[in-house]
Amino acid sequence: MKKARILITGASGCVGQYTADWLIKNTNAELLLWLRDPTKLTAIDPNHPRVNLIIGDLRQPGIFADELSTVTRVIHTATAWGDPNRAYEVNVIAVEKLLSLLNPKVIEQVIYFSTASILKHNLSPLPEAFRYGTEYIQTKARCFKELQNHPLSDKIIAVFPTLVFGGRLDGKDLFPTSYLTQGLTEAVKWLWLARWVKIFSRFHFIHASDIAFICGHLASTPHHSNTDEKNNDLSKLVLGQPAISLEDAIKSLLEWRGMLKTPSIPLWGWFLELLIIILPIEMNNWDKFSLKQRHFTHDPITTPESYGGESYAKTLIEVLHVSGLPTNNKHKKS
Repeated sequence: MKKARILITGASGCVGQYTADWLIKNTNAELLLWLRDPTKLTAIDPNHPRVNLIIGDLRQPGIFADELSTVTRVIHTATAWGDPNRAYEVNVIAVEKLLSLLNPKVIEQVIYFSTASILKHNLSPLPEAFRYGTEYIQTKARCFKELQNHPLSDKIIAVFPTLVFGGRLDGKDLFPTSYLTQGLTEAVKWLWLARWVKIFSRFHFIHASDIAFICGHLASTPHHSNTDEKNNDLSKLVLGQPAISLEDAIKSLLEWRGMLKTPSIPLWGWFLELLIIILPIEMNNWDKFSLKQRHFTHDPITTPESYGGESYAKTLIEVLHVSGLPTNNKHKKS
């Protein structure tokens, strides 16, 4: 392969910085890091000879048209949520504009980040994502649908991360801390209550370091189109470790904190729905749908092992260890 010129959008985010770090250490590619605030680039040396910064708003890609026309690979991690207008502008319109500025004769591959929340168990699109989803879910679902008919579709790989851990809570890491890792501090405050109940739910998670390995491998090897012409579907990869139950997750947290598991009361789906009706709990349509669905699993899933690698954090206990969450367990992993 010729020397790659790889653009990473959302480069100051958790996944963006882990991915840039992997590419710097494992390839000779030239990196274009697109970000709005260079002060947030904590784990990457902006003066590295193979690093170039693109500082600006993703909604104004025309400013960087010359740079974009020379890109051979794109890893699009940038996203927006919260404000409906901004979410649509960033998650849909900006993606269209960005792809239009790539040179079809030069671009070899586009790794597009979506979310596993818009897929069914078998990786087919989830209709409820359009009907009930938040502004983030709906815009991601819409963009993915539009990409299926894009002229560059045979060069696009859509990746769907599950719950993402990354960074540390104790400040002993230069990488940004993901929202999920930040939430561990709050989660342990409720262990005293969580250990008394049993909720029937399963989910996947993945560490940002493992996402970086997968994307780094894809971006540094020859691209093979997996577009299903019959179903007009893009190549899809759900990034996550094997599913675990919520009960097992609680057990891991209890073990980490040195707390005992108590006999638990099953909380069946009908009972949870009854509580929502009785108690003053505000839930949007997506929350209600998610409560009924309960299990957030997919098949197949993609891990570093799928490409001959080794996961950085394969179990939740390993995630807790690398997160820097304080432990009271004498058997803390070395």
